[in-house]
Amino acid sequence: MKENLTLLTDLYELTMMQAYFKNKNKNETVIFDAFYRENPFGSGYAICCGIEQIVDYINNLHFEKSDIDYLKGLNIFDDDFIEYLESFKFSGDIYAIPEGSVMFPREPVLKIIAPIMEAQLIETAVLNIFNHQSLIATKASRMCYAAQGDGVMEFGLRRAQGPDAGTYGARAAVIGGCVATSNVLAGKLFNIPVKGTHAHSWIMSFEDEYSAFKEYAKLYPNACILLVDTYDTLKSGVPNAIRVFKEMREEGIELKNYGIRLDSGDLAYLSKEARRMLDEEGFDDAVISASNDLDENLIESLKLQQGAEITSWGVGTHLITAKDCPSFGGVYKLAAVMKNGEFLPKIKLSENTEKVSNPGNKKIIRIYDKKYHKIKADLICLNDEVYNENEDFTLFDPKEPWKKTTLRAGTYTLRELMIPLFLKGKCVYEKKETMEIREYAMSELDTLWSEARRLVNPHKIYVDLSERLYNIKIKLLKEMGR
Repeated sequence: MKENLTLLTDLYELTMMQAYFKNKNKNETVIFDAFYRENPFGSGYAICCGIEQIVDYINNLHFEKSDIDYLKGLNIFDDDFIEYLESFKFSGDIYAIPEGSVMFPREPVLKIIAPIMEAQLIETAVLNIFNHQSLIATKASRMCYAAQGDGVMEFGLRRAQGPDAGTYGARAAVIGGCVATSNVLAGKLFNIPVKGTHAHSWIMSFEDEYSAFKEYAKLYPNACILLVDTYDTLKSGVPNAIRVFKEMREEGIELKNYGIRLDSGDLAYLSKEARRMLDEEGFDDAVISASNDLDENLIESLKLQQGAEITSWGVGTHLITAKDCPSFGGVYKLAAVMKNGEFLPKIKLSENTEKVSNPGNKKIIRIYDKKYHKIKADLICLNDEVYNENEDFTLFDPKEPWKKTTLRAGTYTLRELMIPLFLKGKCVYEKKETMEIREYAMSELDTLWSEARRLVNPHKIYVDLSERLYNIKIKLLKEMGR
């Protein structure tokens, strides 16, 4: 996509950029980390999403004539800075964990190494893209987990906060596990499956419900999901649907991808009664789809506690708006400044312990249980640290460093997570199809222990610091506290 989002930034990024430009000695090469502090929805993990749009954003990062004219008109930028912007191009390095990866709080999801005014400019857009799409992907993964293998479809476009949220949200939902979206534009842009049935207005536009069902089945015999709750679900809707299915069978039409959709009422009771009625007539393979303000908690309740006979789920408002947690909370913090060819670590202090940042040039090493290939922990360490799977490996909790765990050689495997997106301003990332990213995300979710995926009080995956990084952090904290 060739969309230019260069002015998708906060004004203070540009005013700081000009200040760095004016003070050449302050425009050092720096490292910024993008990370988040807490999993959304009380989840045990989150899913990284939006990386490919960030790549598109950086690839198209330039000031067009209309941008320059607008900035001139603000009367706050000097001519020499405006002249610099006319030929601006990002020249730094960007590393990220792969899109679709499971991720955990406080680890650097993106690492930007660039002159500080370049790194400062991209902060707002990077967070805007990463925060929204990671939020929706994580919400979708929770809903799909609750559905226990049933297909979950994203139907939220009309309730999304604008076209971009609806379209990129649909992409994120599919990466998170949804099998399809109703959003046709998202289907075109990202080559993801699109699905849909019909509205109550289709039924109401006919003289009777049966005629509406009959005509729809004639048009779409291989995708015939009939909405049965317009008038009376059990007395009218389901019987009329069964009548149409019978006629299709008698006409020799192979019944596939067919069934009913419930959009109101007691979904557990109605689905069980509808299942009984369909089975009695020999339609035991008919889909029973449900919608109506569903979220992961209601889906789990319907399946596990209420015994609903629903086999397909359409989710809208609660997914596309992430209704119970509408923001992700990713942040972008300075981690190091280059002096005399070396990176000097920087740290942000706060009265809130969880807001104290991790300093330095870092990377993430994921540690897996060798037997089950499940995540044991993530280790944040300095970029030049090397570890050997053939040696014992001791981890400690950075908040309570006396708590230690030693992994014995041969019982674990290591994987370095971050990959380069840009090197010296050149894109080195190879783009992937959205469905390929979805497949990777599903494999990533399989590396979580089931206890870490439960919806309530999930097991915590620990993110530890290496001893070297921990010591640097403590040293900086002591120096800053003087």
